[in-house]
Amino acid sequence: MINWDEFEHIHVIKKLKEILSSWWNIDTLFTDDRGHLKGFDKDKKLLVNPAVKFLMDKPTTHESLAELVQKATEDLKGSGLGYSIRRWDAGGFDAAIFPIVIENDFVGTVVALGFFKDNANPSRLNEVRDRLAAFGASSDLIQGCLNKIPFMKDEDRQHFTELCELVAQEVVTLHLEITSREDRISELNKELGTRYKYDNMIGKSKPMQDMYSLLDKIKSAESTVLIQGENGTGKELIAKAIHYNSPRKDKAFIIQNCSAFNDNLLESELFGHVKGSFTGAIKDKKGLFEMADKGTFFLDEIGDTSPTMQVKLLRVIQEGTFLPVGGTESKRVDVRIIAATNRDLKEMVEKGTFREDLYYRLNVINLRVPPLRERKEDIPLLIEFFLDRAAQGAVHPKKIMTKRALEKLFDYAFPGNIRELQNEIERVVVLAGAEQKIAADMLSARILETGDKTKVQGARVHGKLKDALEELEREMIKDGLRRTGWNKSKLAKELGISRAGLIMKVEKYGLDKRKLLR
Repeated sequence: MINWDEFEHIHVIKKLKEILSSWWNIDTLFTDDRGHLKGFDKDKKLLVNPAVKFLMDKPTTHESLAELVQKATEDLKGSGLGYSIRRWDAGGFDAAIFPIVIENDFVGTVVALGFFKDNANPSRLNEVRDRLAAFGASSDLIQGCLNKIPFMKDEDRQHFTELCELVAQEVVTLHLEITSREDRISELNKELGTRYKYDNMIGKSKPMQDMYSLLDKIKSAESTVLIQGENGTGKELIAKAIHYNSPRKDKAFIIQNCSAFNDNLLESELFGHVKGSFTGAIKDKKGLFEMADKGTFFLDEIGDTSPTMQVKLLRVIQEGTFLPVGGTESKRVDVRIIAATNRDLKEMVEKGTFREDLYYRLNVINLRVPPLRERKEDIPLLIEFFLDRAAQGAVHPKKIMTKRALEKLFDYAFPGNIRELQNEIERVVVLAGAEQKIAADMLSARILETGDKTKVQGARVHGKLKDALEELEREMIKDGLRRTGWNKSKLAKELGISRAGLIMKVEKYGLDKRKLLR
């Protein structure tokens, strides 16, 4: 099933239609296989040819156009021709019909309206005048319409037909891409429920599968867990997965970032205080450990705690008791501790900045969360997840990541891990606006630059010198073409080669402008 409404958001199709309208004042519309207009309600206001705009506001002209399309496509079948140009009786001017064929099935057409294929002919103009008058057009409107209907010169016809054919090709390309993508997502969704997903974590890579296996083994345990990993890797998600799959899942899950407060404030947050224990303590306050009783307490960034705080944490973890600030009586709690850090606690123990006894109390079960650069095969899955989430409740259809953009994201190291990827997807979705395709040039500069450097350096280190030089040459030419707006003379001068030499290299590396715009 073709989703015709998708096409108005596609950058290349919009640009091609703009060229046709600005060069020849010709409007381009889509029809289905029966000649019925598709996506027209949204395109109606974008029509530029006044005669087309006037006539297409009449319902009977839609029926006439459908008949024209049906007759043209029937004649094209078996003719070997790629398109048909013929007179549209309802308007008196000509229309060009370009079939859209997907996997040998005729699914619709691109129709270009509002021109004469022959040289200036007074009788043709009079015919248009009569048609417009029959539909109730005023004299002024008729004259304005006649002035705007172009005669297609022979030297322009090839360019005109190539542009229209490109519109049809883009429709085919987009449909096949969407179909392939939907099939892939459908398969992924089937597997996400089992192999590729554990609660809200997503990943099919071996490191993630190993982690899921370990989480399954510890979900019924009461042991303390230490989660170690870089910022942005999803340590909190893992802590939640442990809690909500444990016997304590119906009890409280409390989170505290240990680097968020200084020692005095953190102590009050964790253990509570009694009235009058310090200035501003106007009443007793229950601490987070007490609130987490019978549940789970997630202590994030525990590596940032001071030696004094480490002593107090050791006591509550080891004995289950603590003393509120200003209090005289200990309180007892039953809390499962999950701690997380982005620091190397073992190295800190060796340096004397983290207590050894606390380290071993925390490190009963150790989970290392792999950084995104070690599980790159999960990047497409994560992108799909973030694009799906961005599309929920959005005005525009779900975005599609182009192959080139996906390659750039795959090449990038993501020092900020999943959080950085999530923020980047959110950014490009906003920047894309009504555009459905997310092109590589929408990505952040750091990703584009790092991706190119990584790719070229990888070729130089691991490949042959000739291959590395060709890769570098290709990237320089591609970036130069984009930078100069495809001005080959200017770029050739910058690169110190002849224009003819540059054109040969553009062909050699497949850097044709139409291909790069996809």
